[in-house]
Amino acid sequence: MIHHTMIVSFTDSIPAAELDQFLKDIEQVMRDSGQIVTFAASRHIRVPAEDHSPAPKASAIVQISLADLDALNDSFATPGLEDVIKRWQSRHPYKVVWANHEPLS
Repeated sequence: MIHHTMIVSFTDSIPAAELDQFLKDIEQVMRDSGQIVTFAASRHIRVPAEDHSPAPKASAIVQISLADLDALNDSFATPGLEDVIKRWQSRHPYKVVWANHEPLS
């Protein structure tokens, strides 16, 4: 099992309903790929200490589980994924940092 964990950081604040829709759109395109085993997403929970960090502020965390490395590689070519990314980038620019890893527990 391989986990693809993404930390999504929108450049500007994004309304809660739009963030929810972004996460739903990502989930749908990934589920449609047939590559994923599980999908989980959550809004980031802010704390005051973050105001002092020079790092980008997270908006949401997404974790996708896939059977193996081949499935992970194939997921990057999922039909429709590029369209979802471009659509959301044009509406609300964001950056993503990700880590591919084995289960943490």
